[in-house]
Amino acid sequence: MRRFLSYRDFDWTLMGFVVALSVISVLEIYSATLHTKFVNFDQKQMLWLAGGFVSMFVLSLIDYHILLDIAVWAYGICLVSLVAVLAVGTKVLGGRRWISLPGGIHFQPSEWVKLVLIVVLARFFTNLSGRDLTWKDIFKAIAMVVVPMLLVMKQPDLGTALTYAPVLLVGLFLGGIRFRQAAILFLAASLALVPAWYKVLKPYQKARLTSFLAPDNDPRGSGYQIRQSLIAVGSGGVWGQGAEKGSQTQGDFLPIPYTDFIFAAFCEEHGLAGAVLVLLLYFLLLMRLVQNAQTAADLPGTLIVMGVVAVLIFQIAVNVGMVIGFMPVTGIPLPLMSYGGSSVLFTFLALGIVMNIRMSRFVN
Repeated sequence: MRRFLSYRDFDWTLMGFVVALSVISVLEIYSATLHTKFVNFDQKQMLWLAGGFVSMFVLSLIDYHILLDIAVWAYGICLVSLVAVLAVGTKVLGGRRWISLPGGIHFQPSEWVKLVLIVVLARFFTNLSGRDLTWKDIFKAIAMVVVPMLLVMKQPDLGTALTYAPVLLVGLFLGGIRFRQAAILFLAASLALVPAWYKVLKPYQKARLTSFLAPDNDPRGSGYQIRQSLIAVGSGGVWGQGAEKGSQTQGDFLPIPYTDFIFAAFCEEHGLAGAVLVLLLYFLLLMRLVQNAQTAADLPGTLIVMGVVAVLIFQIAVNVGMVIGFMPVTGIPLPLMSYGGSSVLFTFLALGIVMNIRMSRFVN
Protein backbone atom coordinates (compact mmCIF):
# COMPACT_ATOMS: atom_id res chain seq x y z
CA MET A 1 0.00 0.00 0.00
CA ARG A 2 2.81 2.41 0.84
CA ARG A 3 4.02 2.86 -2.72
CA PHE A 4 0.63 4.25 -3.72
CA LEU A 5 0.47 6.84 -0.94
CA SER A 6 0.93 10.41 -2.07
CA TYR A 7 1.58 13.61 -0.11
CA ARG A 8 -1.01 15.15 -2.39
CA ASP A 9 -3.52 13.51 -0.04
CA PHE A 10 -1.72 14.74 3.09
CA ASP A 11 -3.97 16.79 5.39
CA TRP A 12 -2.32 20.15 4.76
CA THR A 13 -5.10 22.00 6.57
CA LEU A 14 -4.35 20.07 9.75
CA MET A 15 -0.67 20.68 9.10
CA GLY A 16 -1.34 24.44 9.04
CA PHE A 17 -2.88 24.37 12.52
CA VAL A 18 0.06 22.33 13.83
CA VAL A 19 2.60 24.77 12.35
CA ALA A 20 0.77 27.78 13.82
CA LEU A 21 0.76 26.27 17.34
CA SER A 22 4.42 25.26 16.98
CA VAL A 23 5.45 28.79 16.04
CA ILE A 24 3.53 30.19 19.00
CA SER A 25 5.27 27.62 21.22
CA VAL A 26 8.79 28.65 20.20
CA LEU A 27 8.05 32.37 20.55
CA GLU A 28 6.46 31.96 23.97
CA ILE A 29 9.24 29.70 25.28
CA TYR A 30 11.76 32.33 24.16
CA SER A 31 9.86 35.04 25.99
CA ALA A 32 9.20 32.97 29.12
CA THR A 33 12.88 31.99 29.54
CA LEU A 34 14.41 35.32 28.49
CA HIS A 35 15.55 36.33 31.99
CA THR A 36 16.00 32.87 33.49
CA LYS A 37 18.72 30.23 33.61
CA PHE A 38 16.79 28.23 31.01
CA VAL A 39 18.16 30.19 28.06
CA ASN A 40 18.22 28.62 24.60
CA PHE A 41 15.24 26.41 25.49
CA ASP A 42 13.48 27.94 22.49
CA GLN A 43 16.28 26.66 20.25
CA LYS A 44 16.05 23.21 21.81
CA GLN A 45 12.31 23.27 21.22
CA MET A 46 12.92 24.10 17.58
CA LEU A 47 15.13 21.02 17.31
CA TRP A 48 12.45 18.83 18.92
CA LEU A 49 9.84 20.29 16.60
CA ALA A 50 12.05 19.70 13.56
CA GLY A 51 12.50 16.08 14.66
CA GLY A 52 8.77 15.85 15.24
CA PHE A 53 7.89 17.08 11.75
CA VAL A 54 10.36 14.64 10.16
CA SER A 55 8.97 11.78 12.27
CA MET A 56 5.42 12.70 11.27
CA PHE A 57 6.21 12.67 7.55
CA VAL A 58 8.10 9.37 7.84
CA LEU A 59 5.40 7.65 9.89
CA SER A 60 2.70 8.90 7.52
CA LEU A 61 4.20 6.57 4.87
CA ILE A 62 4.04 3.45 7.08
CA ASP A 63 0.84 1.46 6.72
CA TYR A 64 -0.95 1.72 10.06
CA HIS A 65 -2.05 -1.91 9.70
CA ILE A 66 1.60 -2.87 10.22
CA LEU A 67 1.50 -0.98 13.53
CA LEU A 68 -1.61 -2.93 14.48
CA ASP A 69 0.21 -6.19 13.74
CA ILE A 70 3.15 -5.35 16.04
CA ALA A 71 1.07 -3.62 18.72
CA VAL A 72 1.25 -6.52 21.18
CA TRP A 73 5.04 -6.65 20.96
CA ALA A 74 5.28 -2.88 21.35
CA TYR A 75 3.04 -3.08 24.41
CA GLY A 76 5.35 -5.66 25.98
CA ILE A 77 8.41 -3.51 25.27
CA CYS A 78 6.68 -0.53 26.90
CA LEU A 79 6.00 -2.50 30.07
CA VAL A 80 9.66 -3.57 30.20
CA SER A 81 10.80 0.04 29.72
CA LEU A 82 8.52 1.25 32.54
CA VAL A 83 9.98 -1.38 34.86
CA ALA A 84 13.47 -0.30 33.74
CA VAL A 85 12.67 3.30 34.70
CA LEU A 86 11.82 2.20 38.24
CA ALA A 87 15.00 0.12 38.43
CA VAL A 88 17.66 2.30 36.76
CA GLY A 89 15.89 5.53 35.84
CA THR A 90 17.29 8.97 36.56
CA LYS A 91 15.91 10.43 39.78
CA VAL A 92 14.94 14.11 39.56
CA LEU A 93 13.02 15.99 42.28
CA GLY A 94 12.08 12.76 44.04
CA GLY A 95 10.76 10.93 40.97
CA ARG A 96 12.17 8.40 38.49
CA ARG A 97 10.64 9.21 35.11
CA TRP A 98 13.52 9.24 32.64
CA ILE A 99 16.22 6.93 31.33
CA SER A 100 19.47 8.76 30.61
CA LEU A 101 20.91 8.18 27.13
CA PRO A 102 24.26 9.23 25.63
CA GLY A 103 24.48 12.87 24.63
CA GLY A 104 22.55 14.18 27.61
CA ILE A 105 19.21 12.93 26.22
CA HIS A 106 16.53 11.89 28.68
CA PHE A 107 14.04 9.31 27.39
CA GLN A 108 10.60 9.27 29.06
CA PRO A 109 8.91 5.94 28.24
CA SER A 110 5.60 6.95 29.84
CA GLU A 111 4.91 9.37 26.98
CA TRP A 112 5.33 6.64 24.37
CA VAL A 113 2.99 4.31 26.24
CA LYS A 114 0.08 6.58 25.26
CA LEU A 115 0.72 5.98 21.58
CA VAL A 116 1.10 2.23 22.03
CA LEU A 117 -2.08 2.04 24.12
CA ILE A 118 -4.01 3.84 21.38
CA VAL A 119 -2.89 1.28 18.78
CA VAL A 120 -3.16 -1.84 20.95
CA LEU A 121 -6.67 -0.95 22.14
CA ALA A 122 -7.71 -0.19 18.56
CA ARG A 123 -6.54 -3.70 17.64
CA PHE A 124 -8.31 -5.22 20.65
CA PHE A 125 -11.70 -3.62 19.99
CA THR A 126 -11.46 -4.23 16.25
CA ASN A 127 -11.10 -7.95 16.92
CA LEU A 128 -14.27 -7.76 19.02
CA SER A 129 -16.34 -5.92 16.43
CA GLY A 130 -19.58 -7.57 15.46
CA ARG A 131 -20.52 -8.78 18.93
CA ASP A 132 -21.51 -7.21 22.23
CA LEU A 133 -18.83 -6.52 24.80
CA THR A 134 -18.79 -9.05 27.63
CA TRP A 135 -17.52 -8.29 31.12
CA LYS A 136 -14.47 -10.42 30.32
CA ASP A 137 -13.71 -8.17 27.32
CA ILE A 138 -14.15 -5.05 29.44
CA PHE A 139 -11.89 -6.28 32.22
CA LYS A 140 -9.22 -7.26 29.68
CA ALA A 141 -9.26 -3.74 28.23
CA ILE A 142 -9.14 -2.20 31.70
CA ALA A 143 -6.18 -4.41 32.69
CA MET A 144 -4.27 -3.40 29.55
CA VAL A 145 -4.47 0.24 30.65
CA VAL A 146 -4.28 -0.13 34.44
CA VAL A 147 -1.01 -2.11 34.44
CA PRO A 148 1.12 0.63 32.77
CA MET A 149 -0.87 3.25 34.69
CA LEU A 150 0.17 1.74 38.02
CA LEU A 151 3.80 1.50 36.89
CA VAL A 152 3.79 5.20 35.94
CA MET A 153 2.11 6.18 39.22
CA LYS A 154 4.91 4.32 41.01
CA GLN A 155 7.51 6.68 39.48
CA PRO A 156 5.53 8.78 40.70
CA ASP A 157 3.88 10.60 37.78
CA LEU A 158 0.17 10.94 38.41
CA GLY A 159 -0.39 13.42 35.57
CA THR A 160 0.93 11.17 32.79
CA ALA A 161 -0.83 8.14 34.27
CA LEU A 162 -4.16 9.97 34.09
CA THR A 163 -3.69 10.59 30.34
CA TYR A 164 -4.07 6.85 29.72
CA ALA A 165 -7.66 6.86 30.97
CA PRO A 166 -9.20 8.73 27.98
CA VAL A 167 -7.82 6.09 25.60
CA LEU A 168 -9.68 3.40 27.54
CA LEU A 169 -12.89 5.43 27.78
CA VAL A 170 -13.11 6.21 24.06
CA GLY A 171 -12.23 2.59 23.23
CA LEU A 172 -15.03 1.25 25.44
CA PHE A 173 -17.49 3.79 24.04
CA LEU A 174 -16.70 3.09 20.38
CA GLY A 175 -16.29 -0.61 21.13
CA GLY A 176 -19.97 -0.81 22.03
CA ILE A 177 -20.17 -0.85 25.83
CA ARG A 178 -23.79 -0.94 27.00
CA PHE A 179 -25.29 1.74 29.23
CA ARG A 180 -25.83 -0.69 32.11
CA GLN A 181 -22.21 -1.82 31.98
CA ALA A 182 -20.99 1.78 31.86
CA ALA A 183 -23.15 2.72 34.85
CA ILE A 184 -21.79 -0.20 36.91
CA LEU A 185 -18.21 0.73 36.03
CA PHE A 186 -18.83 4.37 36.94
CA LEU A 187 -20.26 3.37 40.31
CA ALA A 188 -17.35 1.00 40.99
CA ALA A 189 -14.81 3.67 40.05
CA SER A 190 -16.53 6.19 42.31
CA LEU A 191 -16.43 3.78 45.26
CA ALA A 192 -12.75 3.02 44.56
CA LEU A 193 -11.82 6.69 44.91
CA VAL A 194 -12.05 6.55 48.70
CA PRO A 195 -9.47 3.76 49.28
CA ALA A 196 -7.30 5.20 46.47
CA TRP A 197 -7.26 8.56 48.26
CA TYR A 198 -6.04 7.07 51.52
CA LYS A 199 -3.90 4.16 50.31
CA VAL A 200 -2.45 5.17 46.92
CA LEU A 201 -1.97 8.93 46.73
CA LYS A 202 1.00 10.54 48.46
CA PRO A 203 0.51 13.62 50.73
CA TYR A 204 1.88 16.09 48.17
CA GLN A 205 -0.42 14.64 45.49
CA LYS A 206 -3.42 15.10 47.79
CA ALA A 207 -2.33 18.68 48.40
CA ARG A 208 -2.13 19.34 44.67
CA LEU A 209 -5.55 17.83 44.06
CA THR A 210 -7.19 20.01 46.71
CA SER A 211 -5.18 23.26 46.62
CA PHE A 212 -6.98 24.58 43.52
CA LEU A 213 -10.22 24.75 45.54
CA ALA A 214 -8.74 27.27 47.99
CA PRO A 215 -5.21 28.32 46.92
CA ASP A 216 -5.15 31.24 49.38
CA ASN A 217 -5.23 28.83 52.33
CA ASP A 218 -1.57 28.02 51.64
CA PRO A 219 -0.32 30.79 49.31
CA ARG A 220 3.37 29.99 49.88
CA GLY A 221 2.98 26.21 49.72
CA SER A 222 0.57 24.00 47.81
CA GLY A 223 -1.48 26.97 46.59
CA TYR A 224 1.49 28.96 45.26
CA GLN A 225 1.44 27.70 41.67
CA ILE A 226 -2.30 28.17 41.19
CA ARG A 227 -2.23 31.60 42.82
CA GLN A 228 0.62 32.89 40.66
CA SER A 229 -1.01 31.45 37.55
CA LEU A 230 -4.29 33.22 38.30
CA ILE A 231 -2.44 36.50 38.86
CA ALA A 232 -0.63 36.08 35.52
CA VAL A 233 -3.82 35.30 33.59
CA GLY A 234 -5.73 38.16 35.22
CA SER A 235 -2.97 40.73 34.70
CA GLY A 236 -3.03 40.04 30.97
CA GLY A 237 -6.42 41.73 30.58
CA VAL A 238 -7.90 41.80 27.09
CA TRP A 239 -4.83 42.53 24.98
CA GLY A 240 -1.99 41.48 27.30
CA GLN A 241 1.10 43.23 28.60
CA GLY A 242 3.08 42.51 25.47
CA ALA A 243 5.70 39.96 24.48
CA GLU A 244 8.63 39.78 26.93
CA LYS A 245 6.81 42.19 29.28
CA GLY A 246 4.76 39.95 31.56
CA SER A 247 5.49 40.94 35.15
CA GLN A 248 4.74 37.51 36.64
CA THR A 249 6.63 35.66 33.92
CA GLN A 250 9.65 37.94 33.62
CA GLY A 251 9.79 38.44 37.40
CA ASP A 252 10.15 34.68 37.88
CA PHE A 253 7.01 34.47 40.00
CA LEU A 254 5.17 32.12 37.63
CA PRO A 255 6.53 28.57 38.09
CA ILE A 256 7.94 26.69 35.08
CA PRO A 257 6.32 29.06 32.53
CA TYR A 258 7.84 27.18 29.59
CA THR A 259 6.17 23.83 30.35
CA ASP A 260 3.15 23.30 32.62
CA PHE A 261 2.19 26.99 32.87
CA ILE A 262 3.07 28.16 29.36
CA PHE A 263 -0.58 29.02 28.71
CA ALA A 264 -0.61 31.31 31.77
CA ALA A 265 2.53 33.06 30.50
CA PHE A 266 0.96 33.44 27.06
CA CYS A 267 -2.25 34.87 28.55
CA GLU A 268 -0.27 37.41 30.58
CA GLU A 269 1.59 38.64 27.52
CA HIS A 270 -1.21 38.41 24.94
CA GLY A 271 -4.36 38.66 27.03
CA LEU A 272 -7.81 37.29 26.38
CA ALA A 273 -7.44 37.89 22.63
CA GLY A 274 -4.35 35.68 22.45
CA ALA A 275 -5.94 33.00 24.62
CA VAL A 276 -9.00 32.85 22.37
CA LEU A 277 -6.78 32.57 19.29
CA VAL A 278 -4.85 29.61 20.75
CA LEU A 279 -8.02 27.85 21.92
CA LEU A 280 -9.57 28.40 18.48
CA LEU A 281 -6.54 26.77 16.85
CA TYR A 282 -6.90 23.79 19.18
CA PHE A 283 -10.62 23.56 18.41
CA LEU A 284 -10.01 23.59 14.66
CA LEU A 285 -7.23 21.01 14.99
CA LEU A 286 -9.44 18.67 17.02
CA MET A 287 -12.39 19.06 14.66
CA ARG A 288 -10.12 18.25 11.73
CA LEU A 289 -8.99 15.10 13.54
CA VAL A 290 -12.59 14.08 14.21
CA GLN A 291 -13.37 14.56 10.52
CA ASN A 292 -10.46 12.24 9.64
CA ALA A 293 -11.84 9.68 12.10
CA GLN A 294 -15.28 9.84 10.48
CA THR A 295 -13.85 9.31 7.00
CA ALA A 296 -11.33 6.58 7.90
CA ALA A 297 -11.36 3.56 5.61
CA ASP A 298 -11.97 1.03 8.40
CA LEU A 299 -12.79 0.62 12.10
CA PRO A 300 -9.20 0.42 13.41
CA GLY A 301 -8.42 3.69 11.62
CA THR A 302 -11.38 5.37 13.32
CA LEU A 303 -10.43 3.95 16.72
CA ILE A 304 -6.82 5.14 16.41
CA VAL A 305 -7.73 8.68 15.40
CA MET A 306 -10.36 8.99 18.12
CA GLY A 307 -7.81 7.69 20.63
CA VAL A 308 -5.49 10.51 19.62
CA VAL A 309 -8.37 12.98 19.90
CA ALA A 310 -9.24 11.71 23.38
CA VAL A 311 -5.69 12.15 24.68
CA LEU A 312 -5.29 15.63 23.18
CA ILE A 313 -8.66 16.84 24.48
CA PHE A 314 -7.84 15.55 27.95
CA GLN A 315 -4.42 17.21 28.02
CA ILE A 316 -5.72 20.53 26.69
CA ALA A 317 -8.69 20.60 29.08
CA VAL A 318 -6.64 19.68 32.15
CA ASN A 319 -3.75 22.04 31.39
CA VAL A 320 -5.94 25.04 30.56
CA GLY A 321 -8.25 24.22 33.47
CA MET A 322 -5.23 24.05 35.80
CA VAL A 323 -3.98 27.45 34.62
CA ILE A 324 -7.30 29.18 35.34
CA GLY A 325 -7.89 27.40 38.65
CA PHE A 326 -10.58 24.95 37.55
CA MET A 327 -8.35 21.86 37.73
CA PRO A 328 -5.65 20.64 40.14
CA VAL A 329 -1.97 20.91 39.27
CA THR A 330 -1.03 17.59 37.67
CA GLY A 331 2.01 18.37 35.51
CA ILE A 332 0.24 17.53 32.24
CA PRO A 333 1.85 19.49 29.34
CA LEU A 334 -0.08 21.52 26.79
CA PRO A 335 0.24 19.70 23.43
CA LEU A 336 2.37 21.44 20.78
CA MET A 337 3.10 24.36 23.12
CA SER A 338 4.83 23.10 26.27
CA TYR A 339 8.57 22.51 26.13
CA GLY A 340 9.67 18.88 26.18
CA GLY A 341 11.04 16.38 23.69
CA SER A 342 9.04 13.31 24.71
CA SER A 343 5.74 15.18 24.67
CA VAL A 344 6.49 16.83 21.32
CA LEU A 345 7.53 13.57 19.66
CA PHE A 346 4.49 11.70 20.97
CA THR A 347 2.17 14.33 19.48
CA PHE A 348 3.87 14.32 16.09
CA LEU A 349 4.11 10.54 15.88
CA ALA A 350 0.41 10.33 16.72
CA LEU A 351 -0.33 12.88 13.99
CA GLY A 352 1.84 10.88 11.59
CA ILE A 353 -0.36 7.81 12.10
CA VAL A 354 -3.45 9.99 11.59
CA MET A 355 -1.98 11.27 8.34
CA ASN A 356 -1.40 7.71 7.12
CA ILE A 357 -4.99 6.78 7.98
CA ARG A 358 -6.22 9.76 5.97
CA MET A 359 -3.90 9.09 3.02
CA SER A 360 -4.89 5.41 2.93
CA ARG A 361 -8.45 6.44 2.05
CA PHE A 362 -7.23 7.45 -1.41
CA VAL A 363 -5.37 4.22 -2.13
CA ASN A 364 -6.97 2.20 -4.92
